[in-house]
Amino acid sequence: MSDDLIGDAKDEVVGMAKQGMKHPSTGPVLTGAAIGAVAGAVLPVVTWPVGLLIGAGFTLYKRLRP
Repeated sequence: MSDDLIGDAKDEVVGMAKQGMKHPSTGPVLTGAAIGAVAGAVLPVVTWPVGLLIGAGFTLYKRLRP
C-alpha cells in the first residue's frame, strides 16, 4: 500500500461500491457503521447519523492502516 491515505480510501470505497457485499471490507465497515449509529443514539451529545459516519470512518481507517 502507498502512503496516500486519501487515495487508498478512495480506491477501497470504489471497490466496495462496485463489488457490494462481495468486497472484503463491506461487511466490517457496515458493522462499524451500525455500532456507531447505536452508540450515537445512546449518547446524549452525538446523534445517530454522526455516530454512523464516525463508526464507518473508523472501521475503514483500521482496514487501511491496521
